[in-house]
Amino acid sequence: MNEERYAYRVRQALNHGLKDIPPATSRRLEAARHLALSKQKQLAPQMALAGLGGSHFRIGSHIPYLKQILAVLALLLGMWISFYWHSVQYVTALEEVDSALLTDDLPPDAFLDNDFFEWLLDDSSEE
Repeated sequence: MNEERYAYRVRQALNHGLKDIPPATSRRLEAARHLALSKQKQLAPQMALAGLGGSHFRIGSHIPYLKQILAVLALLLGMWISFYWHSVQYVTALEEVDSALLTDDLPPDAFLDNDFFEWLLDDSSEE
């Protein structure tokens, strides 16, 4: 914004003394201006979000680190998807174990018996 105000002041100062310049010098200055404008680096077009009127929100000027922000968001999304996927697999495995225990021939009271747990520990250590 400061550069625009400075350019405006310079233009006003130059326009104020324009009447005092001889015509030959004025033509040379005009040719130099056209040459400078033809060599001026063209600004890259900025992306604007549709629906916001174009000039209200320009991605290139207001968010200089847009690519980095999008990369971090993509990383976070990938991590969340991975966590969700593993938790679904874990719950599925628990469901399989629960359904196998419920469909077994043992009554549910057998799982509450302490002797049964000792028998399981002793049986598993023999193998």
